[in-house]
Parts: sequence; structure tokens; C-alpha cells
Amino acid sequence: MNDLLATPLPLRLLLLFVIGALAGAITECIAERLRLERSMSPAAVCHRRTLWAGALTGLAVAALYWWEVERLGLLTTAAVAAPNGIDPWALHAQFAAHVLLFLLMLMASLVDIAERTIPDAITVPGTLAGLALAALFPISLLPFFQGAGGVGAVTFLTVGSPGSFPVSLGPHPVGLAVAILLYGGWCFALLPYRWRGRHGARRGMQLALARLARDPMTRIIAGLAVLGAAAIIAVWFYGGDHWAGLMSALVGLAVGAAMIWAVRLIGGWSMGREAMGFGDVILMAMIGSFLGWQAMPIVFFLAPVFGLVIGVIQWIRYRDNVLPYGPFLCLASAGVVVCWAWIWSIAEPYFALSGLVPTVMVLCVGLLILLLGLLKFVRGGLRN
Repeated sequence: MNDLLATPLPLRLLLLFVIGALAGAITECIAERLRLERSMSPAAVCHRRTLWAGALTGLAVAALYWWEVERLGLLTTAAVAAPNGIDPWALHAQFAAHVLLFLLMLMASLVDIAERTIPDAITVPGTLAGLALAALFPISLLPFFQGAGGVGAVTFLTVGSPGSFPVSLGPHPVGLAVAILLYGGWCFALLPYRWRGRHGARRGMQLALARLARDPMTRIIAGLAVLGAAAIIAVWFYGGDHWAGLMSALVGLAVGAAMIWAVRLIGGWSMGREAMGFGDVILMAMIGSFLGWQAMPIVFFLAPVFGLVIGVIQWIRYRDNVLPYGPFLCLASAGVVVCWAWIWSIAEPYFALSGLVPTVMVLCVGLLILLLGLLKFVRGGLRN
């Protein structure tokens, strides 16, 4: 780390630009392959749009490093002024995690824009990577200054932040049960089942189980569940910050997925059609595993605002009434990361109020449904 910091900043930024450009080009290639363009040769696929994708990604990676590491852009004023200083390892770990998240979100957005779907091949490995990073390097989670009056230390955002980590979720049997339940719920959501209730509950269950039994994805997900549970148990035994980081990522996964799933169910019922794709649910779970649950209501609130504005512009200009929502979730998430210090300085006092955050989440769900309905109304008016 000392050798890295001793390297002149311009040289570091140049190296990061090159690495980012290569990563952006690879991301574009993978996104093209996932767009199901089977008629094209791999060479042709990997030469389309890779120049601009690589250049923009390289610039973004270098700019993100300058902002997060050099300018301490993710740290609040109190954290920067802390007398014990800032750990360079923590800054670089957070930067690396955010670069990975941004690349995954870029890939998901490119596919969603072209195909109106987000493949599990992006979000499932991405979620596993987010959980693994949180367990192995918990300091890679969003920064949090624990202290007051300039006295304290910069640590990472946990389930209880801005308060202390909940004792009930600590390294004892209740905490382990909650962690396995959250991870198991995510695995269950990935299963390729379809509910056919028109023949009755019993017949619907039989059809669903028969489909699961013959689908090869069931065995893959079952293996993923067993291996994941074993890894969770291992981290639980180890305890400490590693357990706190993993638990925080799991709760972020669950909260992010639950909020979008609520809109998917309630919005679909109120609007008479699918309000949110299942790919958006798994995408938000991936984002939550990287950023923690505190960032999820903020992402959830910002995304529909971007969606409404850009959706209206899209309809006026292109008369296109199909709006992929995944890119707006990714755009809002990137904004939350970059502006984290400013956002957290405003939001922290409210997260400290017991009972306020669940209320805000419910209001966010209602607001998103309202905005989706408003967008539908505007489109209808413009169509007429």
C-alpha cells in the first residue's frame, strides 16, 4: 500500500484509466453476448461500441479514484477531521468494491435497455460478490464515522448504523438463523417456479413442484444454497467485523429486494399490468449487498424521479412507451455512492429515529406506485 501511495497521482490515474478502459470494453462485450445476438461472430460482437465504452469507463474509474481516495469524497466533514486519520487501505477497498458494482450495473443497464430484461447471469454472481466482499473485507462497505465532536473513528456502515450493531443479530444462534433465512429467501426467489392457481391450490403446487423437479436450474440453485449456508456458518464462527459486514450485506440484499417486490405486486395489481420486472428485484438485491440497507430507501426514492423525467422525454422524442427501470435504479445507486457524504450528513439524524425509516419505506413504495401511475397517465394524454 505504501508503494502504491508513493506512486505519483497522475501515473496512478493513467494506470486506472487503462485498467478501466479494458474493463469497460470487456463489460460491453459481455453485455453484447447477453443480448442474444447469436447471429454475430464473437469478434464482431466485441468490436461494436467498445471504443466509447472503454474510454468512458476508463475516465469514470480514474475520476472515481480521484474523488474517493484523493479527495475523500465519501467521508463527511467530521470523518475527515478525525484526529486518528484515515486508513488508506479502507479507501482503496471501498473504491475497488464500487468499481466492481458500477461495472455490474453498467452491464445490467446495457442489456436492459436493449432487451428489456436483466439476466441472472449478471445479478446472481454480482450479489455473491457483494456478500463475499462484505464478509472478507467489511471495510469495503460504505463509510460511517462513529463518534461526535471530531472524536471517534471511521468504520463501515452496519445494520444498526448510526447506532450500535444489534445484539440480536450478533454471532449467536439467532443471528445465524436470520442470516441463513435471508440468504435462503434469496435462493428461493431464484427458483424457476410458476404458480398456476386456476386449477386450485393443490394442483398449482403439484405443477410448480413438477416444474422445479425437471428444471436443471433447481439443482444449481440448491447447490448454491448449501454452499452459501456453509460459508455463512464459517463467517458466523469467525465473528467480529466479518460477521457484522456479512449481516449488513444480507440485510441490504433483503431490504432492496423487498421494496421492489412490493412495487411489483402492489403496482401490478393497481395498474393492471406488470409494474416492475423480476430482474429489477434481483438487481436491487445485488445493489443492497454492496451498499447496505440504509442506502436502499434513498435509491428507491431517487430512481422513479429519474424514470419519470427521462420517461416523459423518451415518449415525446421517440414515442416509445416501454421504460426499462433497471438503468434508473443503477443511476440512482451510482449517485448515492458518489454523493454519500452529503446524503448521509442529511439522512443520518433521521435513521437514528426509531420507527421513522420503516414509515419512510412504506411511503417510498406508495410514491413509486403513484409516479408509475402518473407516467402512465402522461403517456395516455400524449398519445391522445
